[in-house]
Amino acid sequence: MDTQTVDTLKHLVETVENGQRGFADGAAKLAKDGNPVMAATFTELGHERAMFASELRSLHPEMFQLDDAMGTVPGAVHRGWLALKDALTGDNPHAVLDVAEQGEDHALKAFATALDSDLPDAVRAVVSRQSAEIQAAHDTVKALRDRN
Repeated sequence: MDTQTVDTLKHLVETVENGQRGFADGAAKLAKDGNPVMAATFTELGHERAMFASELRSLHPEMFQLDDAMGTVPGAVHRGWLALKDALTGDNPHAVLDVAEQGEDHALKAFATALDSDLPDAVRAVVSRQSAEIQAAHDTVKALRDRN
């Protein structure tokens, strides 16, 4: 697999893993604030992101085994989810939903960039499907936000 594809996969794995953590943190906050239905949605979206990461990693398992063993995959949270920490300190579910939507915007951009690159067909198929599922999650989060 060429270097560009490997770098793209690493970036997408980082993006979905950060989304997974963001959704988990958001679910905990929403549950604590008495919003169990929204918390369940966030928990489900977090699990979806975990499955995405696993699927992306399976496209080139040797690369990720080496990275995991050496600790070279950065764990930095992408910009969209950074603001979640601020939203988590308040008691406003709208703020958590707003930040989650921003995080999904970031993920959509990352996937769009990946799809604009030259990917092998098997990788493109996975990235395209996941991008569509992230768009659906974005729309769900946005709808929840707009109702609150």
